[in-house]
Amino acid sequence: MFNEQEKKALYDVIYKRRDVRTFLSKSIPSDVLQRVLEAGHHAPSVGFMQPWNFILVKDGDLKKKLAWAAEKERKALSIHYEGEKANQFLELKVEGIKEAPVTICVTCDPTRGGSHVLGRNSIPETDILSTACAIQNMWLASCVEGLALGWVSFYKKNDVRDILSIPPHVDPVALLSIGYTEDYPSSPILEEAKWEKRRELDGLIFEDTWGNKK
Repeated sequence: MFNEQEKKALYDVIYKRRDVRTFLSKSIPSDVLQRVLEAGHHAPSVGFMQPWNFILVKDGDLKKKLAWAAEKERKALSIHYEGEKANQFLELKVEGIKEAPVTICVTCDPTRGGSHVLGRNSIPETDILSTACAIQNMWLASCVEGLALGWVSFYKKNDVRDILSIPPHVDPVALLSIGYTEDYPSSPILEEAKWEKRRELDGLIFEDTWGNKK
């Protein structure tokens, strides 16, 4: 189905993709942004429910409010760390909402498709999992387009609902800041900060049953 060069290109993108926090103010061409959104929309979804929506936040005031929500939650979370770890946490740059030209709020509508969606009846969280597939597609597409993307994961969902007028039943799964950067890291930023390191794959693989090493 794909030649060796095409296969290599896919794996290169998977390994190169990074969670980025620093952005240039340079605008994103509309056709490029559209391709990233199309990539997200072509993600697999259980029962083909396609539970996602994409809110493109470009307004400066709205971005400031989203950045406030993220910073508020970051400060609240800092109480879970002590000493040097707490200082390190507070020094981490966890979002670039105000700097990035666009922040995309990816939402999940648990009512999409009605009461009986193939697969969701048995495992309700497949709607969130399907939305995560859309996010991953957007991340890979952004990398191919020479764009940086950062997943902001510090906020209270009701804050984001209020700021972006999202209905109460719709879940704001992710804030994705996207734009160009001059600082694309060669390894994950938390790994560079020595916050965590990548686990060895061999230790995560079992055969047939849990804990049975191959």
